[in-house]
Amino acid sequence: MPCSYYVFIVVVPYQAFIIFLRFSEYVAAEKIENVINHSIMIGQSFVYGDSFQSCLVAIIVPDEEPVRKWASDMGDNALAKADMSAICRSEALKADIFADIKKISKEGGLHGFETVKAIHLDPEPFNVERGLVTPTFKLKRPQLRDCFQEQIDDMYAKIPPPPSKL
Repeated sequence: MPCSYYVFIVVVPYQAFIIFLRFSEYVAAEKIENVINHSIMIGQSFVYGDSFQSCLVAIIVPDEEPVRKWASDMGDNALAKADMSAICRSEALKADIFADIKKISKEGGLHGFETVKAIHLDPEPFNVERGLVTPTFKLKRPQLRDCFQEQIDDMYAKIPPPPSKL
């Protein structure tokens, strides 16, 4: 008697996290994170964008040792000895890390819409205990978004709207 049913196995490949921006650009967040993580001052990064916005923003966890060296090289020994939360509030550090991100993004061949337009520095690493990464240290993007939603909204509020093409 012939078989009256079939069994199909579907193999689903790993899918990169793709962000769809406001002006129909598709952006791979992991690609951008891999490029900007080449900065010596960046320990971890989370790039965020959505279809209601025209650009990307990032949450950056600075690497403690290079950042403390940066502070002492700047001549601010008090800041070099401060805790990481005080160091992350430094506008000079934020400006230097942002300038480094721009430079590395250009060297890494990222397009303008793939370049981060604002950053927030966070002193606490993304870890399993906070529920922000998996046991294999992959970013849990929805949890990161929820955790940093206030900072993301603040960054987008401070970015000027894109120029009109009319």
